[in-house]
Amino acid sequence: MTEIKSEQQLVDIANQIRQDVVKMLVTAKSGHTAGSLGMADIFTTLYFSGVLNVDPSNPTCPDRDRVVLSNGHICPVLYATLARAGFFPLDELSTLRKLGSRLQGHPHRGTLPGIETTSGPLGSGLSQSAGMAYAARMDKQKWQVYCLGSDGEHDEGNTWEAVMFAAKYKLDNLTYIIDRNNIQIDGHTEDVMPLELLRAKYEAFNWHVLEIDGHNIGVIHDALQEARSIVGKPVVIIAYTIPGKGVEFMEFLPEWHGKAPSAAEAVEALSELRTLSGRIDSEHQ
Repeated sequence: MTEIKSEQQLVDIANQIRQDVVKMLVTAKSGHTAGSLGMADIFTTLYFSGVLNVDPSNPTCPDRDRVVLSNGHICPVLYATLARAGFFPLDELSTLRKLGSRLQGHPHRGTLPGIETTSGPLGSGLSQSAGMAYAARMDKQKWQVYCLGSDGEHDEGNTWEAVMFAAKYKLDNLTYIIDRNNIQIDGHTEDVMPLELLRAKYEAFNWHVLEIDGHNIGVIHDALQEARSIVGKPVVIIAYTIPGKGVEFMEFLPEWHGKAPSAAEAVEALSELRTLSGRIDSEHQ
């Protein structure tokens, strides 16, 4: 397992991961910024607070917890987290979206340590995760499945099929973390395809529902710990996040869903993030 960090250390790591994301995207000249920045606190808490049973030195250990990224377009935050956790070298982050790189625009299983599924088509991750959790149940295994997905993915019907399946089989080894940032590629979720009341929908499907501030690391950690204690129901954590979190000119704006910063915008973003962290970070500290 990775070394367990203090809450302040987790805050600092999340900030560094956001800087990594900006550097990756400006170098690639393409990619998805808003969700990658918005989910940094959740990925940091998962991998660095002792929640996950994973070992960077043995990434295919049979007893490991499985992490599935359903909305694969926010893979820059997953890649940066895995690199910071020691799954592969930090220098490789600069190859995002390059020909021949292991860091493609959507995660590809089998090419990079720590990647459990190949994602691209939205809405598939929860179904894959439910299948994994069901397989663990059948094999009497203790590992957990964590699926990270987006609010916009609820426009896809197979998401709701997985919601029904997981409840029917009482998959209490499955935790689904929804990035509730209220944006998708076509605009605001409530304009494109309204989701509210989202909590009530999941409760009607017999899930255990938690709603949290997706940027409060202490709250995130407590919710993940509570999820492990629930018996007889799958757990959904609705995490309210700010798209583009940490960079003021990006925050809340749907147009940053699927575009990378320019060189000048990256300089401004990095300056703001470094000010937030209270120090000037080196390129690959």
